[in-house]
Amino acid sequence: MKKSLFLLLTILFFTLIGCVNDTPQNHFSETVKVALRDVGNKLMLASNDSTSLILPIIKTADNDYEISFQNTLSIAPDSLVAFTKRSLNTAKLPKRYIVEVINCENEEVSYSYQITGLTENDIIPCLERKLPNDCYTIKVLFLENKSSIIFKNPYFLFLIIFIALVGFGFLYKMKFRNKTSTEKDALPYSKIGHYRFYKDQNKLIKESVEIKLSVKECELMTILSANQNQVVKREVLVKEIWEDNGVFVDRSLDTFISKLRKKFKDDASINIINIHGVGYKLEVN
Repeated sequence: MKKSLFLLLTILFFTLIGCVNDTPQNHFSETVKVALRDVGNKLMLASNDSTSLILPIIKTADNDYEISFQNTLSIAPDSLVAFTKRSLNTAKLPKRYIVEVINCENEEVSYSYQITGLTENDIIPCLERKLPNDCYTIKVLFLENKSSIIFKNPYFLFLIIFIALVGFGFLYKMKFRNKTSTEKDALPYSKIGHYRFYKDQNKLIKESVEIKLSVKECELMTILSANQNQVVKREVLVKEIWEDNGVFVDRSLDTFISKLRKKFKDDASINIINIHGVGYKLEVN
């Protein structure tokens, strides 16, 4: 059971990993570069430039990227904010980031803003102040690393929830099974057809009828009950019951078997069969 569960979860894990590997989040850096190139293109078009190049998007640090342009351009902050948000959202990239517009000549920050993922906490100053035509580099710093993005992927969420549910169900089932097994082992009696056999009390009970057993009958019943529907050899019965308890008369075993048969006469599903030359079997249908 445990091996089958482990195999199933392993197959599901690698299947879902395969699905995740097809998503943009797994190629975080490449996805960022495509999205930021789209931002650069929109800014150039907004600056009436449809011919000059957007230089290669550079990754300057783990979550830091840089957009550069072949020619100068003017940048309207409101357009920059809108273009960046739209492109990053389309690519399913982080919703928390800082954008800086840096002047190429003096490397000073000409404009910057921060998106927190919560509109009321966003810091977006001076939207109406358009930056003059000049050489600019735009830096985008993501405030979430790519691993956190991957774990927000719905496939991973499904996998985690599924494993948790399966694991919980398995543990609950095992706990219930162990509890049932423990309770069964703790029962003070053994079931024999419609009878309950209380070996410690030397008695049988059927419904509300109590049937007393002698010590020898109880010892014999204990062995037969523990081996229901199995042949118990005659010599085993003799050895266990009489060997260390006094003298054994050859017909004693047969006599006690006969007495036990009479006690089960009201239940046709129970029969103590004599296997000639071998022993006895307590047969319960």
